[in-house]
Amino acid sequence: MPLSLLPFVFIFFPLSILEVHSSASAPAPGRDTNTMLPGQTLAGSDKLVCSTGKYALGFFQSQTRTSGNSSCCYYLGIWINRVPTITPVWVANEDDPIADLTTAVLTMSPADGNLTVLNRTTKSIIWSTSTQANTTTNGTIATLTDGGNLVVRRSWSPSGDVLWQSFDHPTNSLLPGAKLGRDKVTGLNRRLVSRKNSADQAPGAYALELDPTGAAQFILVEQNSGVTYWSSGEWNGRFFDAIPDMGAYSEFVDNNREVYLVTPLRDDNMVMRLSLEVSGQLKAFIWYEQLQDWVISAVQPKSQCDVYAVCGSYSVCNDNVSPSCDCMKGFSIKSLEDWELLEDRRGGCIRNSPLDCSDKKTTDGFYSVPCSGMPSNAQSLTVVTNEGECAKVCLSNCSCTAYSFSDDHGCYVWHDELFNVRQQQYSDLTTTKAEFLKVRLAAKELRIWENHRRKMLAWVVTSATMLALFGLVLLLMIWRKRTMRYCRVSNSVQGGNGIVVFRYTDLQQATKGFSSILGSGGFGSVYKGVLPDGSIIAVKMLDGLRQGEKQFRAEVSSVGMIQHVNLVKLVGFCCEGNKRLLVYEYLPYGSLDVHLYQNSATFLNWRNRYQIALGVARGLAYLHESCQEYIIHCDIKPENILLDASFAPKIADFGMAKLVQRNFSGVLTTMRGTVGYLAPEWLSGVAITTKVDVYSYGMVLLEIISGRRNTYKQCTSCGHNDAYFPLQVANNLLKGDVQSLVDPKLSGNANMEEVERACRAACWCIQDKESDRPAMGEIVQILEGLREVDVPPLPKILQAVAGSPLSTSL
Repeated sequence: MPLSLLPFVFIFFPLSILEVHSSASAPAPGRDTNTMLPGQTLAGSDKLVCSTGKYALGFFQSQTRTSGNSSCCYYLGIWINRVPTITPVWVANEDDPIADLTTAVLTMSPADGNLTVLNRTTKSIIWSTSTQANTTTNGTIATLTDGGNLVVRRSWSPSGDVLWQSFDHPTNSLLPGAKLGRDKVTGLNRRLVSRKNSADQAPGAYALELDPTGAAQFILVEQNSGVTYWSSGEWNGRFFDAIPDMGAYSEFVDNNREVYLVTPLRDDNMVMRLSLEVSGQLKAFIWYEQLQDWVISAVQPKSQCDVYAVCGSYSVCNDNVSPSCDCMKGFSIKSLEDWELLEDRRGGCIRNSPLDCSDKKTTDGFYSVPCSGMPSNAQSLTVVTNEGECAKVCLSNCSCTAYSFSDDHGCYVWHDELFNVRQQQYSDLTTTKAEFLKVRLAAKELRIWENHRRKMLAWVVTSATMLALFGLVLLLMIWRKRTMRYCRVSNSVQGGNGIVVFRYTDLQQATKGFSSILGSGGFGSVYKGVLPDGSIIAVKMLDGLRQGEKQFRAEVSSVGMIQHVNLVKLVGFCCEGNKRLLVYEYLPYGSLDVHLYQNSATFLNWRNRYQIALGVARGLAYLHESCQEYIIHCDIKPENILLDASFAPKIADFGMAKLVQRNFSGVLTTMRGTVGYLAPEWLSGVAITTKVDVYSYGMVLLEIISGRRNTYKQCTSCGHNDAYFPLQVANNLLKGDVQSLVDPKLSGNANMEEVERACRAACWCIQDKESDRPAMGEIVQILEGLREVDVPPLPKILQAVAGSPLSTSL
């Protein structure tokens, strides 16, 4: 994950006249300039825009919603100008918002040349760069660079002499080219601090900083407690130990003056940012222009519940639900506004009824919470030997709020507020030994919950009786309704997989009238949609009733019964009249071919590519070897490999898939697949097996390595081995030269051992005889380095395609 990812040019245009804070008037920068000169001001909707138009500096509004009304406040900040919704990446007056924008102005201080936000009414300073330059307003200039850095420098020193820059004072976001770390000479500490909530730009509870102990690593810290809840691991010369997939271009510098991490942006068209969110998670975002949305490319820590005190006191955290925070029984949300509107749940929950702490025997009791993570700050009572004594010890102390006892760990008690409780799933209790936290509640609350359980039991019994009486009638009505409205689909497809039957009008509404197209193919077009619960989906509308019916049945029957991390998930389908639609999970990075061959905004480094190759192999191995019946995909190609937000691959488009019984030995009479990826047996008339997918995978693997199509093109100026890449791979394997086979866009940054392993695997996959090709399970082992593989013989089909006079063997 790249933790940061620069350049700058400045332009000056004619200026307009605006009122300033003093009796004199001064010009304001034009809307298209990136520079503020001495005597100029910035007010209202005026802004500086860098020369590329990527970033802007000005005053922006933050909307704070409360019950029944809304109030506004303003900040001076830098935002990404290419994104429709203002996304601040740096804020000046984070602790001092402006209530009335008409009173604020940004100017160069006449006294010391500092960039200053003034209140024109009170003549007071709201914010200042506070440099110690001892210069005058005529001696400084402010520029917004193309990298999003606001720089104050001496006007007579265009090449340097920076007096102040926003990159040295980051807030919650880090832009490409910015440093994260410390200046050993000045003591400047460049770190990220989360915001207070989704509206308030004041510093929040969490910070990302270089480890103050001197270790070459970054840590995430909860500032109130000082607890470190995540560490990057130490820098090993190539990456941080806990982030092996951080990217190939990050540079960690540790010299006599500074220690910092920086990652230059390799593509100026990319819009990226690293943000420490209100939730305490560090997230890397990429703006995807085609989707007009931010895509999360990496998250640390990966579990929301790993963030210290993210849900506040007396709450439980559960990563499997959204939102992940919920109050314990007997407690209620402390601030519903913060919790729901501002997405700040650190305020936690409060008791519904106070505990009984009188001198007489307490009436308090306990209820059990199965936990996978206990609260912090437990006190161990080694002298207590059974649970009854443990409970009595807790009840005897008014500050004791919970206890836990087990034969393995003994008695633990907690005093005052409870933080960081993680809920264990009841489905896990049969396989994992549960820990129970006994939370102290007032007798009133215990009675309420006891009555609630009794009512629930009575309701369940009554409901069960009613269901027994009317069940057959309801099932009959449902069956008749579905028969009338939907086409018949195998019960095995719908049973147990949670596949949803959608109405056409629902999908029409979700896709806004099928207006946002993601792509199209031989069987129809795919559209982006959003369900009422916020889930993003991809809706595939099949063209042509006859062809669509066949495609529809094949895809629903094959995809509906399988679940694997490297196979696209079928959410549901629609079949009304002549309309055939399939609803899939939405994968933000689209298909692999876009990133390999087109001018994509994202770059696939070698680590990404190798993991994609391995993931596709695992998905095919599952189809071929782990299903009750073989599933032959029949159309493996980059267009049918989709990438999620973490670049994990998922095999898609099962329209040509064939379910084959394990004793199958027949011949598929209709050719399936795409030219360039077809195995020779499609043309020879022999029985089709899973090895046709192995052949196609080999061709795809070669394209992942080279970044170019395998389709042969006549090249009069090329040598025999250059015109057709599979042939070149086979020949170079013999010579021991695989480096020249790697995509030039990788600039040589590839693991040559993995490259050679992948080339050998690919050449074995595309052997002429299907019996010579390995199974996909064996390919997985080869790519994982668990199985050695020899140099393969040269397939004759390669020479036939390329017309090469090379010898027939290596």
